[in-house]
Amino acid sequence: MENQVLTPHVYWAQRHRELYLRVELSDVQNPAISITENVLHFKAQGHGAKGDNVYEFHLEFLDLVKPEPVYKLTQRQVNITVQKKVSQWWERLTKQEKRPLFLAPDFDRWLDESDAEMELRAKSLRTNHGEPTSFRPLQIPLRLTALLCFTALTNLRKGYLFMYNLVQFLGFSWIFVNLTVRFCILGKESFYDTFHTVADMMYFCQMLAVVETINAAIGVTTSPVLPSLIQLLGRNFILFIIFGTMEEMQNKAVVFFVFYLWSAIEIFRYSFYMLTCIDMDWKVLTWLRYTLWIPLYPLGCLAEAISVIQSIPIFNETGRFSFMLPYPLKIKVRFSFFLQIYLIMIFLGLYINFRHLYKQRRRRYGQKKKKIH
Repeated sequence: MENQVLTPHVYWAQRHRELYLRVELSDVQNPAISITENVLHFKAQGHGAKGDNVYEFHLEFLDLVKPEPVYKLTQRQVNITVQKKVSQWWERLTKQEKRPLFLAPDFDRWLDESDAEMELRAKSLRTNHGEPTSFRPLQIPLRLTALLCFTALTNLRKGYLFMYNLVQFLGFSWIFVNLTVRFCILGKESFYDTFHTVADMMYFCQMLAVVETINAAIGVTTSPVLPSLIQLLGRNFILFIIFGTMEEMQNKAVVFFVFYLWSAIEIFRYSFYMLTCIDMDWKVLTWLRYTLWIPLYPLGCLAEAISVIQSIPIFNETGRFSFMLPYPLKIKVRFSFFLQIYLIMIFLGLYINFRHLYKQRRRRYGQKKKKIH
C-alpha cells in the first residue's frame, strides 16, 4: 500500500504580472520547486499540519507562466513568486475549475482586479513621473477593510511577541552579565551571594514566563504546551520553593550554577525568537539556539537535582511543609518524600524537553534530501 501523499496549506494571490504563493511549512530546507509544462511542482521536508514529514503538491496554472519560480524561505513558511507570460488578470489560479482543497486565497495580499489596476497605475505614475501629489479617493470594499484589520492584528501579534521576547532577553542578559562580571572579580566568593544579588530579576523573568505557556495554550504561538509547562513548573518549583522558602539554601554555591545555566540558555533562545518575529534569520544565532541546549539542558537539570538533594536534609530538620495524616493513620509525611519523587520527575521532564528540542534541531539541520526530479 502506498504512503499517503501529504499536501501543505497553500495560499495564493495575484497581480496582473505576478502570482504569489505562500506555503505553510516551517523549518524547510532545500525544497524542490520547479515549473514544467506550465505545472508547478513542489516537494519539501518540513513541519506542517501533519507534523514533520515530506509534503508535496502540483498546480497546473490557468494560463502560461515563465518557468523560473523565485522562492524565499522563512522560519514559518515558503514564499513563491511566479511571473505570468502575459500581463493580465486571471479569473482563477488553476486550469481545473474546481479549487484544490489545500488551496485558499491569501487574504494578506488579496486585491480585486480594479484595486490591482489602481495599484499598477500608481506604480506606473511613480516610475514615470515621480510621486503624484494627490489621488482620487478610493472606495475600499468592505472585505478589503476586513483584510486590513486582519493584517493589523497580525502585526499587533508580532509586535507583542517581539516585546515579550525582548524583555525576557534583557532580563536574562542582565543576570548572565552580572554573574559573569562578579565571578571574574570575586572568583569563587561570588558563588555564595548569588541569590541576594540577582534573585529579584530571576523572580521577575520566571513569573513573566507564565505568559509563554499561556501563548502556547491559546494559539498565539505554535509551540507545544507540554514542554513549556514542564519548564515553567520545574524552574518555579526550584526558584520559589527550594531557594525562596529556605534561607539555608540561598547561600549555597549551587544557586550560582542553576541561575547561570538558566540565563545562558535563555539569552540565545529569546534573542532567536525576537528576530524571528521580524523575519530575520541570523545563521550564527540560529545555530547556537539549536545547538547549545545539547550540553546546557542536561547540566541545568543536574544543577537542579543537586539543589534538591542538598535541600532534603534541611527540610527534614526544619519540618517545613511536612504534615500529619488524619486519624486513624496519624503518620507524619515529610516533604522530603515528595522531593525524592520530584528528582525522578526532573529527569523525566529532561527527556520530554530533550526529545522536543532534538526534533526541532533535526528538522532544521537534518540530512539534506536528494534532489527531487
